[in-house]
Amino acid sequence: MTNVVSKLLKDGSKKLNVSETTLGRGGMGVIVAIYVYKVIYPKLTLIYKYQQKSNQKNKQEQEIKQASENQQKRTNGKSSPAVNKEFFDQLKKLLKILIPSCTSKPALILYVHTITLIIRTFLSIQVATMEGRIVKYIVQKDVVKFALMMTSWISFAIPATFVNSMIRYLESHLALSFRTRLVRYSYDLYMKNQTYYRVSNLDGRIENADHCLTDDISAFTSSVAHLYSHLTKPCLDALLITWTLIQLAKGRGGASLPGPALGTLVIMFTGRLLRAVSPKFGKLVAEDANRKGYLRAVHSRIITNAEEVAFYDGHKVELNILQRAFQSTVEQSKVIFNKRLWYIMLEQFLMKYVWSGAGMVMVSIPLLTSTKNEVGESDGGVSDRTQYFTTAKNMLQSGADAIERLMTSYKEIVELAGYTARVGNMLQVFEDVQYGQYQRPAIMEKDDIESRTNEAKLNFYNGMPLIEGVVTESRDGSIIVEDIPIVTPNCDVVVPSLTLTITPSMHLLISGASELSESKKFRDIAHGWQIHKGGLRRNIQVYYLRFEKPYTTALHLR
Repeated sequence: MTNVVSKLLKDGSKKLNVSETTLGRGGMGVIVAIYVYKVIYPKLTLIYKYQQKSNQKNKQEQEIKQASENQQKRTNGKSSPAVNKEFFDQLKKLLKILIPSCTSKPALILYVHTITLIIRTFLSIQVATMEGRIVKYIVQKDVVKFALMMTSWISFAIPATFVNSMIRYLESHLALSFRTRLVRYSYDLYMKNQTYYRVSNLDGRIENADHCLTDDISAFTSSVAHLYSHLTKPCLDALLITWTLIQLAKGRGGASLPGPALGTLVIMFTGRLLRAVSPKFGKLVAEDANRKGYLRAVHSRIITNAEEVAFYDGHKVELNILQRAFQSTVEQSKVIFNKRLWYIMLEQFLMKYVWSGAGMVMVSIPLLTSTKNEVGESDGGVSDRTQYFTTAKNMLQSGADAIERLMTSYKEIVELAGYTARVGNMLQVFEDVQYGQYQRPAIMEKDDIESRTNEAKLNFYNGMPLIEGVVTESRDGSIIVEDIPIVTPNCDVVVPSLTLTITPSMHLLISGASELSESKKFRDIAHGWQIHKGGLRRNIQVYYLRFEKPYTTALHLR
């Protein structure tokens, strides 16, 4: 191959009258240029296009994130959900709905549930005491007492198992009872005074009312019922077990206060450390629920407008929106998983290992400082010490589990704050729109809104037009409209001032080139839009008939 190239260079050099070196360099340059054009240039083009698509995708993701953050601010107020005074005020208001009286069904379930939790605590103490006696008889090699105690222990396990099952059963029924009451209350508000229409068309604080009425209420009620069990039982366990350990230490004549004091210090240190490094789970959970609600709304929109999407062949656009919404929920879930990972690692280290070491010290203090005379016992008091050690260790394990549930419940309380904020804000919006108190996102500046509605001569407060119209009942069945401006929710003035009288048996037909100003004139009459000024007298049923080509709206009175 080398000889062939050399011969070609020599022949070419003679024909072109140039040196072989110059000809070789020129040929190599041509080869390199062809390689760059055919291989490297296409690859660089692909890399550039990929980079452009990546930048565009990142820009879209930033837009989705910014829109989600704006929606979060509109939904949950200026501050993120947290365990503060606002949270307790909202929770107190919701609890009055869940438990309206001391004799209601949820209250009765709560009483039975509380009694079951108390019984379970005493059973735990009794089981620990019996296990200590079993170990004592094993050390003493007393077969008869060991067999009798094992029989008692097994028979005692039957009611203990039943009580454990009853706790879960009552917790599930309590959550279901809470959900039933809250759903009924929310549905009554949602379907009253056209709230369902006003929330989605006249107010901009809730975009996914369906998600709030289903998933958020279910998550809130389940969290409340679960937290009651995880707060009540650990508190009872901690108090009764601490008292029992103090009595055991006094019975052996040892120091009874250093152990509980050490345990209290370790628990306080753990709690302060975990609280200082705890992520804002309430904000994260609320944002996750918000993004899932947006994904559900996108699906609902596709179902509602399936015919239009198919007609305009818009499946690619809708698919892109769906994928971005789903990817947004995936990213938020990953953020929650990542923050929980290191937090749970620290939590488990403190509660599994640090607490275990502190527990060994707490158990050993009464034994090392004991003044009980054990000279007369056959085994030198070994069996009694073993019994105490086993009983105290089992109780400490139960107490540590109780404290651990209390510590981890703070994370669940913060998550409850997120659910409480969404449900509480939803009910607040329902109540506001029934009284004509609307809030919409800032689609334009305050001066622009006032200039666009200047023709209707409306009064404003905080950048929104006031609702000063008066609606009264008509005795003769007629409709009387007096100086009412027809204004859309986006503050577009359709008619600056409308005065109209329609009597029974009168037929009215409005036609136009488009549907911008036909049926909208009668939405005020049907209480669809708010009346900003003027007066309306009505007491009839309104029927709309829309025909195509041209668009017409007919009003029939009877």
